[in-house]
Amino acid sequence: DKPLLIPLQDVYKIGGIGTVPVGRVETGILKPNQGVTFAPAAVTAEVESIEMHHNQLPEAIPGDNVGFNVKNVSVKDIRRGTVCGDSKNDPPQETADFTAQVIILNPPGQIGAGYTPVLDCHTAHIACKFDEILSKVDRRSGKELEKEPKAVKCGD
Repeated sequence: DKPLLIPLQDVYKIGGIGTVPVGRVETGILKPNQGVTFAPAAVTAEVESIEMHHNQLPEAIPGDNVGFNVKNVSVKDIRRGTVCGDSKNDPPQETADFTAQVIILNPPGQIGAGYTPVLDCHTAHIACKFDEILSKVDRRSGKELEKEPKAVKCGD
């Protein structure tokens, strides 16, 4: 029952067909003739056809890795990491901030507010600045160890 969400893995320009974004359907259903919006580019298009492993599909469901042909979209407008969604039902949009649970593997010393790592979010690699650390959590139990710590370091 969730809205359509497809993080793009790649975008191809195929002669005689046009622009073909490729990605895995995370939630929702993609159908031909459906209006879709790509974020953060804010480009809207219509799906002409859907293919999986060179076979045409009547619809794509969660878990399907699909390529879909879209009208009037340039390869320059969308790229890997762009998110595709239904333009009528909760279209994807850019956000200024978000709250995330982060696992830090090899930190360079201490990490606090202002640290700017590159995050891997689905198919996008994006630099995000930590505004604040809300809490420190035990790895095994998931229980909160400290609320609003000034910094976290390796082993925390």
